Amino acid sequence: MPVFALKPGYQGERMDRVENFGGNQIVYFGWDEHRMFCAAKAFPLPPSMPFSAVMDQILPEAFSQHPEFSQINWDTVEWMLNNEPFKPQLNVSLEAQGVDHKSMIRFKTPELKGYNGLGV
Repeated sequence: MPVFALKPGYQGERMDRVENFGGNQIVYFGWDEHRMFCAAKAFPLPPSMPFSAVMDQILPEAFSQHPEFSQINWDTVEWMLNNEPFKPQLNVSLEAQGVDHKSMIRFKTPELKGYNGLGV
């Protein structure tokens, strides 16, 4: 998303460049229809991290406080990477699957529609 300055000729330094994260890249995670979380959560992750580590470490850290997290059927989860359908491969690195700096990974749980079915 482009940003336009109100002052003509303004030149600012972008502080969220990948070079500023010590070899990591920012990856955003969102759980669709679960509005207990107001926005996607950002994590600085190494590009070499396999998706299995995301499943084992990152997603529980991000979402386990939701009462439905333990009920997720991971076999039926629908994934999106940067608004495109995505089928993660557990033993493949994020980078090899097209996940780069500021990518957004969203998942939808067809059986779960938010706390008590309210989309929250």
